[in-house]
Amino acid sequence: MEKKEKFFLEIYNLGIIKFGNFTLKSGMNTPIYIDFRPIASRPNLLIKLSDLLIHNVPSYDFELICGVPYAALPIATTLSLRSKIPLIIKRKENKGYGTKRMIEGIYKAGQNCLIIEDVITSGDSLLKTIIDLEKEGLIIKNIMSILDREQGGIENIKKKGYNIRTLFRIKEVFKILKNKSFLKKKEIHMIQFFLKKNNTKNIQNKRISYEEKKEKISHPIGKKLIDITLKKKTNLIVSADLIDTKNILKLVNLIGDRICGLKLHVDIINDFSYSFINYLKKISEEKNFLLLEDRKLGDVSSTNSLQLHYGIHKISSWADIVTVHLLAGSMSIQNLNIPSNMGLITISEMSSYGKLSNDNYIRKVLNISLKNPEVIGTVAQRKVDDRLLLFTPGIHFYKKENNVGNRYIHPIQAFKEKGSDFIIVGKAIFLSENPKMMAEEYRNAGWKAYENEL
Repeated sequence: MEKKEKFFLEIYNLGIIKFGNFTLKSGMNTPIYIDFRPIASRPNLLIKLSDLLIHNVPSYDFELICGVPYAALPIATTLSLRSKIPLIIKRKENKGYGTKRMIEGIYKAGQNCLIIEDVITSGDSLLKTIIDLEKEGLIIKNIMSILDREQGGIENIKKKGYNIRTLFRIKEVFKILKNKSFLKKKEIHMIQFFLKKNNTKNIQNKRISYEEKKEKISHPIGKKLIDITLKKKTNLIVSADLIDTKNILKLVNLIGDRICGLKLHVDIINDFSYSFINYLKKISEEKNFLLLEDRKLGDVSSTNSLQLHYGIHKISSWADIVTVHLLAGSMSIQNLNIPSNMGLITISEMSSYGKLSNDNYIRKVLNISLKNPEVIGTVAQRKVDDRLLLFTPGIHFYKKENNVGNRYIHPIQAFKEKGSDFIIVGKAIFLSENPKMMAEEYRNAGWKAYENEL
């Protein structure tokens, strides 16, 4: 234990623990952020860490080593060099060119692979790595992590039948730091709050209800959307990517009773007019659903404001919700002068294959979303903070990838794995032979998926 303590105090001086307000990859907010990547710049510490890890592996019969991308990669590489056991590299996503392989290196099916992770929170990243390795026919018996945040991740991994060990647990390292007087009073208070929160609320396997979510949402449109959802028992938003007003109105008259929102791309409509908007608005009021314009504003604030208020579409005069990209930064959605009854949805992460957004970008978008009072939620492919509504596109009963790079998931997967609040379905409904019946099937599936996660 003395050797472990001494090592942790060494790496602590690199600034691996930060205090403040952070959003993790899982979407959870935390006052404590732990980052082991600075160790990569200290070869002597990498060697010490790899020796500690190998010493704690319960059995030494593995033939390959793989680090969870990307923070654990330098650690796994050092471990491979020290043990002389081959390294394989797991990509976060397919390159889209060359061999398009997810696993790089020399290996064959049936080999036993040791997985290295840096920090365990929910275990989601680790499980993705396990799945991709097992797809290649590799056997996973042992997993080693540096630190367990004690938020349910270790338990989640063990429940799935994997043997996982960790060098440190969060309570253990805080005790070390406190005993050595390394912590300030403010930091001790943050830690006590964190540990208390962990004790009362472990990693969220169970989602909160719409009623509970409504209490956390501040924007009136967000609250209204939840009210509609509860009254109609539907979390279904239909994407009407149609180019003629006649077909849009025909679809809306068929499915309006089964949806909580209708998503439009008005710039693709050939015969757009205000008489169409007025009629659509009237139907939305009669059948009780919101209008979502998927404009994906992505310019500077002044241009975004012009696109909302002017031009032939005058979006701010009729849309309840508008989508925005945040490539231009937080200022791009400030001073838009939108009506109080209009909300924004940010695009954190799209469902398309080969998307360019990385975890760092997604975290920044989520942080900006939480700080802007006009944002009611976000589009993402992961669980997010409960103060944001989560919208999940790319929903289809049959998991598949189409010829333009869109990935589809089942409603059950959206609620169970992504923590979704609202599912967005397009072609599966409006291209079906019976849109009314298909909308009802998706409405039922979405509502049951939500209830099953409570």
